[in-house]
This record gives sequence, C-alpha cells and structure tokens, in this order.
Amino acid sequence: MTHDHDLVLRPTEAQKAAALAPPPGRTGGDLVVETLRGLGATTVFGLPGQHALALFDAVGRSDLRLVGLRTENNAGFAADAYGRITGEAAPLLLSTGPGALMALPALAEAAAASAPVVAISSQVPVAGLGGGRRGHLHELRDQSASFRDVVKSVHTVRTPSQIPSVIAEAWESALSAPHGPVFVEIPEDVLRAETIVPQVTGVDATPHELAPRPELTALAAHWLENATRPVIIAGGGVVRSDAAGKLKQLAERLNAPVVTTFGGKGAFPWTHPLSLQSWLEDRHMTDFLEDADVLLVVGSGLGELSSNYHTFFPTGRVVQIEADLGKLESNHAGLGIHADARLALQALLETVSERADPSAPERVRLVLADIAARLATQDLVQEQQLLTSIRAALPARSPSFWDMTILSYWAWSAFDPKHPNTMHSAQGAGGLGYAFPAALGACLAEPDTPVLAVSGDGGAMYSVAELATARQHDLDVTWLIVDDGGYGILRDYGCTTGTELPGPDFAALAESFGVPAATTAPESLTADLKKALAAPGPSVLVLPATLRMFAPTHV
Repeated sequence: MTHDHDLVLRPTEAQKAAALAPPPGRTGGDLVVETLRGLGATTVFGLPGQHALALFDAVGRSDLRLVGLRTENNAGFAADAYGRITGEAAPLLLSTGPGALMALPALAEAAAASAPVVAISSQVPVAGLGGGRRGHLHELRDQSASFRDVVKSVHTVRTPSQIPSVIAEAWESALSAPHGPVFVEIPEDVLRAETIVPQVTGVDATPHELAPRPELTALAAHWLENATRPVIIAGGGVVRSDAAGKLKQLAERLNAPVVTTFGGKGAFPWTHPLSLQSWLEDRHMTDFLEDADVLLVVGSGLGELSSNYHTFFPTGRVVQIEADLGKLESNHAGLGIHADARLALQALLETVSERADPSAPERVRLVLADIAARLATQDLVQEQQLLTSIRAALPARSPSFWDMTILSYWAWSAFDPKHPNTMHSAQGAGGLGYAFPAALGACLAEPDTPVLAVSGDGGAMYSVAELATARQHDLDVTWLIVDDGGYGILRDYGCTTGTELPGPDFAALAESFGVPAATTAPESLTADLKKALAAPGPSVLVLPATLRMFAPTHV
C-alpha cells in the first residue's frame, strides 16, 4: 500500500546546505531569476523600468542572457518568435503600467498563435493592490484586468515566498496545450525586499498532456476509413504540437488531400501529390472542401481567414481536433475532440485502416489548376514572381517572418515554406510591426541561421528602432521592406483616407544605425537577397514596388 508520505521528495545534502546558508543580500528579484533558471530558461526579453529595477539587477547578477529591445511591444514579438521556434517558454520582463500595457498587442498575437510567452511584470507596492488609489507612479486600478482577456492565465505574487510557485504555475500554463502567453505581476516592494527564502534548487512545471477520449477517436477513424471523399484541414495546432510527421502518415494512409491554414503553413509538404497547399481564399478550394463527405480539421478553429471569410459551409461530417476548448465547434458543428493535435493524430494512426483512392491526386491537381487559371486572368505576374524570387534566395531551413502587407497576404496562400515551423506571420491577431522584431527572436533561437523579415513601409515604421537591437547583437537577419509609399493593402481595399505615407529613405536610415542597406528591384531580388542572407550580421533591402492582391472570391 502506498502512503502519501512515500511520495514526498526529500532534499539532498546539497539542497540542505544551500537552505541553511543562502547568499546574503538576495531579493525577490533573485528568486525570480533562480526560478527561471531552474525551469530551464537561458534567454529573457524585455526593458527595464523604475519598478522593475530589482528584477533587472538580479538578471545582471545571473548568467541569463538579456535581450533588451527598444519597445515593450517589439520585445513581446521577439519573445513570441523565440517560443514558436524553440517550443520553450520565453520570459518577457516588463515594468508597471505603461510598460506592461505596451506589450498587449504582442501578447494578443502570441495568444492567437499559441506561442508560449511568460510575461513577468512589476506592479505597484503591495499596499496599492486591490483597487485603492494611492497615487503610485504607473498605478492602474487593476493592472491584471488589462491582461485577463488577452492572455491564457493571470498570476499575482504578494510575498517573496510565493514567487517560485507562482512562476512555476504560470510556466506550466504557458506550455500546456494549447500553448499561450501568461501574465505574472509582482509588486515592486516584493521584488526589492531582501529575503530569507533559500535559493531555488528544485522547481517542477511539467505541462499537462491533453489526450483524446478513445471513443471519439474510434468513431472518427470509422468515419474516415469509410469515407468516399475525405479531406484534411491542418492548422497551426499541428505545427505547435510538432505533429507534421503524424499528419503526413495519416493523410497517406487515408489517401486524403490536405490543405493547410495560414497558421499551419509547413504542416504538410507543399509538393506532395495530396497537397492542396494553402489556397483557402479561393472559391474553387472552398467548393472542394464543402464537397468532402468527411472533413478532418486538426488544430484550427476555422475562423475568418481559414473559412474564406465565413463563406465555407461543409456539407459532410466534420471531425474537429482542437486543444483550445473555446474553438471547439465554435463555427461548425461536428464531432469535437478536445485534444493536443499530436496525441489525437497518434490515436487515429493506431486505429484507422488503410483506405485506397487512386483518384485523390488527380482531384488535387484539378483544383490547383482551376486556381492557377483564375489567377492567370488577373495580370498578377509580378506578385507571383516576387514570391518565387524570395523562395529561390531563402535557404530551405531558414525561418521567415511576414508583416501585415500585400506580399505577406500573397505568401499566406502561395509561398512554399519547405519545412514545418519555418514561416510565421502576424495573421493571428493582425497587428502591424511583427516581422522584424520577431525575426530577431528567431535569430536568438537559431544562431548561425540566416533569418528573413518581410514588411511594408507602413509596418516597418513600427519597428525601425530595432535596427539598433539587430546591430547591438550582430544578429543574422535580413529585412526586406516593400515600399509603396503607404498602407498598400488598405488602398487595395479602396480606402484613400490616411493611407498615403511620406516616409524616410529606409536604406539611409538603416545605414545610420550601422546596418548595411541597399535598394533592390524585382529582376535583381533573388541575387540581392542571396547576398544579404549570406553576409553575417543584419542587413536591409528596400524594394520600391506597388503590388496588387488577387481578386477576392468571398464577396
């Protein structure tokens, strides 16, 4: 018989010694740092502020690598990309009030894309918690309330002894499916106060696994193996759970065509005979998906962009595998399986029988041919050629990050990412300024690998300050700025108010930061981009061009 006391982990002799003689002068900030190190963190992002000085001082006494970007929002984007690329939780250190609030758009993107970010913010002193208006600098009535509807979970520390447990709890939340950003706030006086709490030597934050219920996967397997026209929609959940290999196995066993959402780019090989690529904003594809008698949706909520702006209405059975309970059957009724994509796909692979369908590759070929024929009537050769040029220049394993700009909207549908988890954009929350700071985070996650960022001139203005960060850390990033003198996508929508943007000479501006820069052209883009990506350190390429979107099919 097992008793509760048999399960207690007893301290080692080294842990006993450390507890009896902790180093003098340690603060709550040191407890934060020790906890982060105990959880495996090596890199932190953020900006110091008055209330957070004790935390940053502690980071300075540690072996954590601090990457200080120039704005909190950009630091959040960098942490987001670091989390996406590594699959690890990325600590983001913030100061009270304005500093913390500046990170909200980045955390909204991390939430939409299921990127594991642990935002740790200072807060007014403990006496100011609870809504009292004591007039502290940066005081908010309820700081955590500003984050509660954005992040996955909110955690408040009130005493030094709570720090290790609260951060471990937040860490576990960030890494449990669905991954996502979390927010921790620690009052200034708790961070500054000396503490007798022993050094943090043991901390556990093992994420919970979200396994599917077997009766649901058994029914799904039965439907799929007996389907006449099964189709799979693969979303970002496949990428986040590292399940691309299992997806390919299942598709081949079922002979089921696969289309990826824009967040799921790379989840399925682009040139595979069963690959429908990512043409979700096309009525030919919408019709093809509606015709499926069994539609397996893995790791997607079938939101606005993934449903051709809610014009997609399936006619067959729908099986939806989704880790985010709020997205399960939120747009289409069906068999909802609340599970991590990797575990659910594994369960299906253990259950489903082989299904023969020699016609599937031909049906895929025909729908892609229909899409190509539609585009061919619209005089969009330049836009397609630019994507071909970028693909030719970018090494297959290099990550790319795309801002909200016309070329990126093309890339969502038409760019071959080559490998899972290598193409990322801000399409989750749709904020400007994501690409360049996110690319910096990727450079830190994968050193010695060239990284590409693509922005328009409007989005680039959100991020120019981070040229200083790229130069400071000599990061191997190339920033391609497509300059059309305004918010091109809004002009493409027909808006003429506030969309013209007289801007700087981006090449000269980059040079002023000590970053090599050049102006390129469509016909020389491949060669110029190859040269920039091969050179060590940061670089900027400016492409003056006015691009157009393909005609929408949802209106």
